[in-house]
Amino acid sequence: MMEKGVSASAGTKKRILDVAERLFGERGYAATSLRAVTVAAGANVAAVNYHFGSKEGLLRAVVDRAMGPVNEARQRLLDGFLADGGKPEVADLVEGFVRTGADLTRPREGGAAAVARFLGRVMCEPDPEIRRLFADEVGAVEGRYLEELTRALPALSAAEVAFRYRVMIGLLALHQAGALADLAPRGVSDGSSPEGPDEETERLVATVLAVFRAP
Repeated sequence: MMEKGVSASAGTKKRILDVAERLFGERGYAATSLRAVTVAAGANVAAVNYHFGSKEGLLRAVVDRAMGPVNEARQRLLDGFLADGGKPEVADLVEGFVRTGADLTRPREGGAAAVARFLGRVMCEPDPEIRRLFADEVGAVEGRYLEELTRALPALSAAEVAFRYRVMIGLLALHQAGALADLAPRGVSDGSSPEGPDEETERLVATVLAVFRAP
């Protein structure tokens, strides 16, 4: 009986996480009430409080689940770059960082990658507290990338590298949210044919690399 109860509790927790990820991505964190999450998940507020403590705790859990694999992949890449005293090139750092985030936009079983839309939306939230909360979940790994980019670009000041790093984060967030493709004026086309995930990622990597390599 206890095993069945544990399984049911785990199922409820996963449903809440799945629904919160989708609704936060569609509506934004501030515009999504706990009631909306619980109704869509077939749960109640008590279940949210039990598993996550609060709405903020729920957001942290969704971010942690979404970014866990990305953080691990970025960590492995960076450790590989630095193995045996290596000094990574700017191109290696940018490509490793951007691709691991952009890969979340690839179609997955069950439909589009809601996790990418969620991450992009959260990083663009107007409330600075939400962005700080997100930064808490990714700070350790991202801080290492910024440190290595600063080391790889000695001709630029630390402040300049940090600014260009934020540009990279912003472009990646827009790409993840699906908003980057919608920023052209209405009715204006660049004349290109629709691109797949690989082509879009290639363009994003090339653009960000050009930002870091600019004088």
